[in-house]
Amino acid sequence: MLTHPQFDPVALAIGPVAIHWYGLMYLLAFFQFIALGRWRIRQGQAPMNAEQLDDLLFYGVLGVIVGGRLGQVFFYEPAHYLANPLEILAVWKGGMSFHGGFLGVLVAMSLWARKTRLPWLAVTDFIAPLVPLGLAAGRVGNFINGELWGRITDASLPWAMIFPQSGSFEPRHPSQLYHVALEGLALFALLWLLTTKPRPTGFASGVFLIGYGAFRFITEFFREPDHGIFGQSYLVSMGQWLSLPMIVAGIALIVFACRKKSL
Repeated sequence: MLTHPQFDPVALAIGPVAIHWYGLMYLLAFFQFIALGRWRIRQGQAPMNAEQLDDLLFYGVLGVIVGGRLGQVFFYEPAHYLANPLEILAVWKGGMSFHGGFLGVLVAMSLWARKTRLPWLAVTDFIAPLVPLGLAAGRVGNFINGELWGRITDASLPWAMIFPQSGSFEPRHPSQLYHVALEGLALFALLWLLTTKPRPTGFASGVFLIGYGAFRFITEFFREPDHGIFGQSYLVSMGQWLSLPMIVAGIALIVFACRKKSL
């Protein structure tokens, strides 16, 4: 049985300024987005140029931060933030929801598409394969921090791990690494290969919705459920409830994309 290495969450401290590993993972996510996006632009697989990509990232960062924070507030801890409204602005204390960030990015992409007069679905199709590795980086940050640990499992599982931060010394699934493998690496490989050839507009976006929703639904079975607006359920977690609409929307989007192409 393994024990979490208990990494120092601070990667570098310069006087009173502390640089956390989790923040560095966000920077890594944004860097790989730009690097992969520019590669696709050079290959002629993008509806935009490099300058527009930089502007797109700025909109996306705002969407991630604002949406992720508001998602945490409304989906997971509404009572806490209602009692402590000023803490909504304290993003340095942690608390970011993927599904909230996802909605924030959708709004940001819609505004950017309107600004540049590009089709919204063409924009989301372009960014779909650029996102999963960033998600993987974020989950690596969760693992370094020893947070979002998995459910209790049998000690005979070769990779079962003790997370002292959980307040117990029972073996658990290292669910953060499951997220990295499925929602990060597997989803990236699927979307990257899929988008090497032209697809109907909206198709890649639909695959992302289905892929992330399905992989997240699976990984939630191994993750200690979060307290959400429906309580802490071990049957269907908050993350699973929020993933179901993604799957349904993804199926609808693929059907729409394929039908539109056939017309």
